Amino acid sequence: MEKIKSIETFLLDLDGTFYLGDQLYPWSLPFVETMKRLGKRFIFVTNNSSQNGSYYVEKIRKMGVSITDDQVFTAGQATIFYLKKYNYPKNIYLVGTPALEQEFRDEGFVLTEKDPEVVVLGFDLTLTYEKLERACFFIRQGLPFIATHPDFNCPTPTGPIPDCGSMIALITASTGVKPKIIGKPYPEMIEALRSKYGLEDPKTVAMVGDRLYTDIAMGKAAGITSILVLSGETQLDDLLTSDTKPDVIVENLGEIAKAFQ
Repeated sequence: MEKIKSIETFLLDLDGTFYLGDQLYPWSLPFVETMKRLGKRFIFVTNNSSQNGSYYVEKIRKMGVSITDDQVFTAGQATIFYLKKYNYPKNIYLVGTPALEQEFRDEGFVLTEKDPEVVVLGFDLTLTYEKLERACFFIRQGLPFIATHPDFNCPTPTGPIPDCGSMIALITASTGVKPKIIGKPYPEMIEALRSKYGLEDPKTVAMVGDRLYTDIAMGKAAGITSILVLSGETQLDDLLTSDTKPDVIVENLGEIAKAFQ
């Protein structure tokens, strides 16, 4: 726990860490109050690209947590950062929700079903067979295939539902093509976060989350402190069979707040 006290910026996962579905965990507000009192920075980092950044900002505010517009960063935003940085064409075929489509349009991308130059896959809650068929057709033509994140399931109060990683698996099974994946735990997500938030000193940054293969793996890849919370997907028994080990294990965010008392 002493390692936690040197952290100045906490990168926080959302579902399973800060809230579950539409329910704020009881320890989340005390965590926020403690961080604000101490002048620590916290940034919400989510792989869930079914919504845009503005949606998550408003969702968190409605839960009674006051945050600024730039305190949320999504895998969708990281994907946009990646496409722009590496000068990908603007004409894309996007498999995603209306919210993700709007986020791409706002950043100057042209969403088209006719002669696109890139295929981008997000966590599409409006997925149809027609969308899958079209995406596979374009990918077979040799178009670059980009996916926002690798999560197989998304936690909900009624249980997990298929996420972007499951959709990747289907498309890859059909086409034989694996995508470039941007979100946690991949370097492209880290690169985007460092660029936007100026995260220069890894010793002062921590990634906090409930998933070993995204949150904790990204912490390891970035060389920052990784903190596993047991309030979501991962339980202690899972660590017995995982090669990915967190630096710190806590029951929930409330234990982090207590470390500063």
